[in-house]
Amino acid sequence: MLEKGSRILVTGHRGLVGSAVVRRLKGSGFESVLNADRNAVDLRDSRGVDQWFDDNRPEFVFHVAGRVGGIWANSTQPADFLYDNLMMHATVLRAAWRTGVTKLLYLGSSCIYPRDCPQPIKEESLLTGPLEKTNDAYAIAKISGLMSCEAYRRQHGCNFISAMPTNLYGQNDNFHPEQSHVLPGLMRRFDEARKSGAESVTIWGSGSPRREFLHVDDLADACVFLMEHYNEPGTINVGTGVDVTIRELAETIRDVVYPEVKLTFDTSKPDGTPRKLLDVSRLEALGWRYRTSLKEGVRSTYDWYRSNQASLRAH
Repeated sequence: MLEKGSRILVTGHRGLVGSAVVRRLKGSGFESVLNADRNAVDLRDSRGVDQWFDDNRPEFVFHVAGRVGGIWANSTQPADFLYDNLMMHATVLRAAWRTGVTKLLYLGSSCIYPRDCPQPIKEESLLTGPLEKTNDAYAIAKISGLMSCEAYRRQHGCNFISAMPTNLYGQNDNFHPEQSHVLPGLMRRFDEARKSGAESVTIWGSGSPRREFLHVDDLADACVFLMEHYNEPGTINVGTGVDVTIRELAETIRDVVYPEVKLTFDTSKPDGTPRKLLDVSRLEALGWRYRTSLKEGVRSTYDWYRSNQASLRAH
């Protein structure tokens, strides 16, 4: 369906996922990749979004914009996470339907699944139990986004699809000391410890929770693959199908950044969900599989981080 001259909108093009999707599209020769720059339109503003779609008329939309953050940010700013993410998909999906967009891909998050559902998590587990309290507001917003895709499909026949990626990392990640996710947050702390010569790095929680990590360039490749090959109403998981403990993650980052440092764990801090591993058998059956190993991905991400520290220092 996608053609080299198709008008393709990527929302959130400056973020971790959006920038990766843009790189993937341009690297494959797509000639008309559009972005709704923040200076041009606030995706929470329905009038502004409607005007942008009227003026630019995209044929395909990768809707990957969103407000994201780690445990601390989600726990302390739940109203902001709920409002911003609700509005971003409400305005974009409605404008896409109204202007006749050919196909739209909406990205959710694996945190939409119940806290204690069976592992690995199948798509059918959605809405079968309570959410993790540390990010329930964000999860509710993302759930409403994928349900909105199905609602537009049922009522208006729109080819709106959704995908649920696992934990992501890579180039253009958020390395903020308080609002980042676990992998970039640890990477920054290990790098700061290396610079200061610290003997140890303290990590929140026990180190026992298990998490799955997907390099963002692999996700971007999966997004293009789904845009070309997936047209079903239900959501589909995107991940590696492999998980590690937080301790193992920390050891991997330490070995790349600062091998000499010791690890300590602050068990007074929350662990979050005990395990979160996606069942990716449905995506693999379609013919897609991840390529980047965790060690390789951590190394390339750290190389990018070190090369861009000057621009990240203020954040």
